[in-house]
Amino acid sequence: MIDIKVPTVGESISEVTLVKWLKMEGQYVERDEVIAELESEKATFEVNAEKAGVLKLVGKEGDTLKIGDVVAQIDETAAKPEGAAPAAAAAQPAAAMQPAAAAQSAQANGSSTTAGAATATATAAPAVAKAAPAAQGPVTAVSNDIKATPVAAAIISDKKIDAGSITPSGTGGKILKNDVLEALAHPGRTPGKELFGRQDRREKMSNLRKTISRRLVEAKNTTAMLTTFNEVDMSAVMALRAKYKDKFKEKHGVNLGFMSFFTKAVCYALQEWPAVNAYIDGDELVYHDYCDISIAVSAPKGLVVPVIRNAESLSMADIEKKVVELATKARDNKLSMEEMQGGTFTITNGGVFGSLMSTPIINIPQSAILGMHKIEERAVVVGGQIVIRPMMYLAVSYDHRVIDGRESVSFLVRIKELLESPDQLLFGKDPLKALLEL
Repeated sequence: MIDIKVPTVGESISEVTLVKWLKMEGQYVERDEVIAELESEKATFEVNAEKAGVLKLVGKEGDTLKIGDVVAQIDETAAKPEGAAPAAAAAQPAAAMQPAAAAQSAQANGSSTTAGAATATATAAPAVAKAAPAAQGPVTAVSNDIKATPVAAAIISDKKIDAGSITPSGTGGKILKNDVLEALAHPGRTPGKELFGRQDRREKMSNLRKTISRRLVEAKNTTAMLTTFNEVDMSAVMALRAKYKDKFKEKHGVNLGFMSFFTKAVCYALQEWPAVNAYIDGDELVYHDYCDISIAVSAPKGLVVPVIRNAESLSMADIEKKVVELATKARDNKLSMEEMQGGTFTITNGGVFGSLMSTPIINIPQSAILGMHKIEERAVVVGGQIVIRPMMYLAVSYDHRVIDGRESVSFLVRIKELLESPDQLLFGKDPLKALLEL
């Protein structure tokens, strides 16, 4: 019997929470197969089977475990059950039920993948043909894991209803016609639930939420935090994106977003005002000659802040690729400890949720954070004339112990200048002035 223990995940972490079992008691697992999901105070990570064998669960979901505690055991002497197929083979029937989706995905990934998809589709064809007579009808608007009658599926498709919001009453959890009509008659209301109820619900705080709470209070209590505001005309950036977004996507395989413009502008401004890129360590100030930019990402279990290393040395495309990579990992709870540690300055974008203005909280031990907000058309005065421009409020919260008012305001004004004249992002200054060495 092999003991599967809680691994060491960081110097300061002594315990974790068993969030979810991905395999069941008595199930045969292959070596390196993921069996459980654990959560520390900083991240969520997976536990893999060290040997192939039959799994015995020791911990329970929700348990708090110490580093080194046994979370499961594997009987490596147990024989592999007959009929057990590799994961790839088991996935083929699922892929066979969606040949069009597989072909579409393959087309996006290149010709070699397309050939593989075509082979899988051809192989799956007999299975689909056999299954067809048993089907009651097409359910195009409902995902494969939700069952509905043909009439209910047709109404869902026609009215564009979220099938997941409908409470099924049919046998085996099937959605019936009356279930859909009830959902249409009472939008936003759960059938069978009292309209003006007063129920309370308690949930245990996750380790990640506890850490977020502790760090936010610590930031408020241990820093002399102040916020300065400005606004930026986004016309030039938006025109640049509209003109080159298709070519950019075609060449680099990633969308041209706002984050790369702001990251570039921040890096130039940090190099001009190094105090904003510093932090206090005891009785000393630590300055950084590099820009490790933390980006605040809203993950399913709370706010996480992965880091773009040496952002000052990256191209626009490299920054966009890194943003997509880190955001995807955050949504899938796949971020490693290394990807969230460090960082010299943070950028957070409340505008994606509709925020017009806010005062972001410093991500300690850093000394400053930039808050982006919603782009909104407003009347502004340009050259003595009232015009309509896409404007965004910017906010920089900073630790006044490290950064003086002149530095914080000048830093934010520099970001504004760079964004309103994005051609300066190439050199960090006006190209003509660079040519004339002014």
